Amino acid sequence: MTRFLVVMFTVLTLGTGVAAQDRVWVQIEAQRTLTGTQDAARGYEARGVPDVQGFALTTRWYAVVLGPYSPADAEAQLSGLRARGLIPADSYIVNGNLFTTQFWPVGLSGNADTRPVTVPEADPDPAITAPEPAPEPDPIQPPDETLAEARAAENALSRDEKREVQEWLQWAGFYTGALDGLYGRGTRQAMEAWQIANNHEPTGVMTTGQRGQLRTAYNAILDGMDLQVVRDNATGIEIAIPTGVVDFTEYRPPFANFEPRTDLGARVLLISQPGDRTRLAGLYEILQTLEIVPPEGPRDRSGDSFVIEGIGRDIHTHVTARHADGQIKGFALIWPTGDEDRRARVLSEMQASFTSIAGVLDPGIVAPDEDQAIDLVSGLAIRKPLRDRSGFFIDADGDVLTTLEAVDGCGEVTLDSVHPARVIHRDDRLGLVVLRPEAALAPPAVAAFQTGVPRLQSEIAVAGYPYGGVLPAPALTFGTLADIRGLNGEDEVKRLVLTAQEGDAGGPVFDNGGAVLGMLLPRQTLNGQVLPPDVAFSVDASEIVASVQGAGLSVQTTATLAYMTPEAMSGLANDVTVLVSCWE
Repeated sequence: MTRFLVVMFTVLTLGTGVAAQDRVWVQIEAQRTLTGTQDAARGYEARGVPDVQGFALTTRWYAVVLGPYSPADAEAQLSGLRARGLIPADSYIVNGNLFTTQFWPVGLSGNADTRPVTVPEADPDPAITAPEPAPEPDPIQPPDETLAEARAAENALSRDEKREVQEWLQWAGFYTGALDGLYGRGTRQAMEAWQIANNHEPTGVMTTGQRGQLRTAYNAILDGMDLQVVRDNATGIEIAIPTGVVDFTEYRPPFANFEPRTDLGARVLLISQPGDRTRLAGLYEILQTLEIVPPEGPRDRSGDSFVIEGIGRDIHTHVTARHADGQIKGFALIWPTGDEDRRARVLSEMQASFTSIAGVLDPGIVAPDEDQAIDLVSGLAIRKPLRDRSGFFIDADGDVLTTLEAVDGCGEVTLDSVHPARVIHRDDRLGLVVLRPEAALAPPAVAAFQTGVPRLQSEIAVAGYPYGGVLPAPALTFGTLADIRGLNGEDEVKRLVLTAQEGDAGGPVFDNGGAVLGMLLPRQTLNGQVLPPDVAFSVDASEIVASVQGAGLSVQTTATLAYMTPEAMSGLANDVTVLVSCWE
């Protein structure tokens, strides 16, 4: 008998040890309560999902899983069952390390396939240890009312009160129907599902105590928010403010600022100013230049209102404003990402409570410490690009030529700060790219590339944005053509005597007649040597033409040598040159 048990123990231990290394499960659901998880497992089996098992986890949750499988079979099951809609889309593969006792199928227990059975060392006649018993289901809580009493209490609710219950069930994840205060099949099924998940008898009719439990859970997420309805006569706005996490600081028209008072970092702005639709549209554009409004996320604008959802890596900002009776009013909620449940609840309370009252914020109010910096709007920092460079239109489709350095490592590229663009041609040898705006642009003028040979020491001019977006229009920097080749005799570049700034790189180099001799290159350190500040280089026009035409793009050329006054040159530069901005 002893020999038989030893042999059996050896076989079981070796076999299970191998399985533990190459067996995995597909986890399809996890819940906090055993009863709810058992009900979920039963439902999956009823729908024909194969190999349903259930395990308690070391995290005190309960999981419904499929398996065990080999890794390859698990991948096949995961994709196949997902495609058929039989398991949730967020199901994933696990190794079972968190499994403890097995509770499904009913009658099984222990964690076979993942934990080898053991033999007590002191036992002279070893035997396989008994597995842990399956956990008992959480007991059903006794109801605080009979079914008849619950129905009577429910019938006494107003329609608005019933709508509230639907909202609570929706927040808890059990109800997906309309918030209409009408209790049909969908509402009853949601109530029953909530009761099962919370260890109540599943009647589909919630008792007074159960509604209180649901309401408490719904409101618990707002603990510490201290939502207070604030009536601000200066802005003419009444709204619920989470005063537990923000404090009013100052008025900076058109904003009333509520700054963070905790480490959460939440902020609120009330928006109030006189204005019409045109001014509302201007506000919409200005807001999207601010650091507190991430560029990603949906936007919705009509004639009399707009909504901006700025969703960034660190913050999620909701801004809304409406024009009525010569006044623009709204608010912004700035909240840290990763706290979506609380953000959504606070936002919902603010939206529901927002009321316009008499009055509008006086535009003439000036804060005592008013900062007049060019990169601030009403005290709020403007979103800044990683770098600004110059570029110029090369065809009627709005395609823009610029330096490769302008777009290298950018998450987004814009033209004139507002038009998103993408790279359609790249030439690493020449250090240039061609950008195409996402929405079609009609440029006032396009560059004409000079194919003739320019005269040495002739005057040239570079159009660009030497100070990025600080200046509203491009500037001209004048110089001379020092050589039609580079320092080492390179034919593809020209050497210029010109004192240019970083922001000028990528701009057009004009001859006396306004034809483009080339594109200004960024300043470089050659062989560890720093060149004099008035030495610059440009890519030769003929090289540019060959490169872009090779990419299937059409450009204008000219062999005419003419003369253009500085005033006319400035007008041409304004029409052709574009600010190219690189954003994170």
